[in-house]
Amino acid sequence: MAFVMMIIGVIALVYGANFLVDGASVIAKRFNIPNLVIGLTIVAFGTSAPELVVNVIASVQGHSAITLGNVIGSNLINTLVILGITALIYPLTVSKTTTYVEIPMSLLAAFIVFLMANDMYFDGITSVIGKVDGSILLLFFLIFLAYNFYLMVSSKEEEELEIKNYTPLVASLAFVGGLVLLILGGKFIVDSAVEIASGFGVSERIISLTVVALGTSLPELATSVVAAMKKNSDLAIGNVVGSNIFNIFFILGISTSIAPITMMPGSNLEIGINVFASLLLLLFVARKKNLQRWQGAIMIGVYGIYLIKLLNS
Repeated sequence: MAFVMMIIGVIALVYGANFLVDGASVIAKRFNIPNLVIGLTIVAFGTSAPELVVNVIASVQGHSAITLGNVIGSNLINTLVILGITALIYPLTVSKTTTYVEIPMSLLAAFIVFLMANDMYFDGITSVIGKVDGSILLLFFLIFLAYNFYLMVSSKEEEELEIKNYTPLVASLAFVGGLVLLILGGKFIVDSAVEIASGFGVSERIISLTVVALGTSLPELATSVVAAMKKNSDLAIGNVVGSNIFNIFFILGISTSIAPITMMPGSNLEIGINVFASLLLLLFVARKKNLQRWQGAIMIGVYGIYLIKLLNS
């Protein structure tokens, strides 16, 4: 039943995020909010809503292993698996801003988490990602938000958004219904993850890094694969890199502001691999500004080696 509840939770998260974004976009449009603001806030929030809801619930319930594992696990799947798969489907051409700003920013986010998780080597105290660390992450998120706003304002192209033709009543119902589905889905996932971990003698850390992270990364996977099939490289890679930055600076920042995360034994494995994955992506695209099929295959291979190491730890 725990696995069934996990699947139901993932489905509820995906549909809940879609309903919430559709309803909120229609409501925002009726109040004449510009498309660029809707795209920067509501739509950007939509793909990361599953991770956010799961993390907030896990933080409130005191499951710090799930809180950290979901974010780092999602970022590893985003970078190594999703980008690897999309590159195999269609080699990705990477824009200058993504190469020189967004990917380095994603690497910076991964490195900051590494430093925060290992502060015991600097102050001799047990490593904890605490509320002060959360505030720092949120400050970086505001900088990232300002950068995105600048890009949208300076762009000569009008932001095109597909906004549903809902009546105000239907939009309100979609928004509320989406929010309810997100909350229920998040609770189902957290509760079932804890039950699976205890029932099979597997740590919450491993469950959150694999099953939970994969479930919450489904929106990014669907978006990037469809974009690759349509040969839209900017969307395919931008969706993943932006999500990685969003996950660490905003979602982990919010999570640690609610409850500090005490580092679990072995957590440096995935935190270190997360830094390596971001660095590997930067090295692959820095010279020719593209991601080739063979590079995508290497990234998938790296994730496979990490997964074997994780399951045998």
